[in-house]
Amino acid sequence: MVALHARRSSASIASYRELFPSRKLAVVLTGTDLYKDLPGDRDAIASLDIADRIVVLQDHARTILAPPWRAKSDVIFQSAPTVAHRKLAREPLHCVVVGHLRPEKDPLTLFAAIRALPTNLPIRVRHIGEALDAQLGHAAEQLAREEPRYRYSGGLARGLVRSAMASSHLLVHPSVVEGGANVVVEAITCGAGVVASRISGNIGMLGEDYPGYFEPRDAAGLAAVLERACREPGFRRSLVAHCRQRRPLFTPAREARDVRRLVGQLLS
Repeated sequence: MVALHARRSSASIASYRELFPSRKLAVVLTGTDLYKDLPGDRDAIASLDIADRIVVLQDHARTILAPPWRAKSDVIFQSAPTVAHRKLAREPLHCVVVGHLRPEKDPLTLFAAIRALPTNLPIRVRHIGEALDAQLGHAAEQLAREEPRYRYSGGLARGLVRSAMASSHLLVHPSVVEGGANVVVEAITCGAGVVASRISGNIGMLGEDYPGYFEPRDAAGLAAVLERACREPGFRRSLVAHCRQRRPLFTPAREARDVRRLVGQLLS
């Protein structure tokens, strides 16, 4: 059995272990279980205790696991096929934000950062994602009416989302909780740079020394990074170069190899 989410799948995990005590079990920590439920949720703890293998989606996650769980953990990065990046003019700076509007994705910090940018700054921000929170949806629509440099597109099909990434200089990713966002993978494999909140889930995808971080919920910090990316082409190029170095982590061939290795461990 491979179970996704230590808490939400806890009843199925417990039933499986009771019915099949000698069969192997892997639990994949998908995000909120790792960063919200642990270390205190009893169901999530029980799931990890009885798992034979634990899977995390980026390598920083292993550093926050308790030692007994870390000893039986594996990192499997999600993957995405490479898409050719479109050549863009230096100005304006084209940014895309991809994520459904809900508190974990922290769109309010994005909105405040856009309002804080100098009015003459050559930047365009396209925001893609369903309004799962009605108030956040209204806030996005209001900002789009007030700020011509911001466009809210709502939800789009995956192919259109990837096309938007391939037509942007940067992905902006202000999340406060992430297990290992596939949108970061897709941006990197499209050839875009990334500006992201300095949280564990992003550090594990982009690396400790990535230059494009801002502190979580820091709208002024996000605005400063975006302004620097507008005004300093060298900084923008450094973001893309760092992302290019991380790209080999996110190939479908590597993900398939790591999944096969996990299955081999469970069957051995």
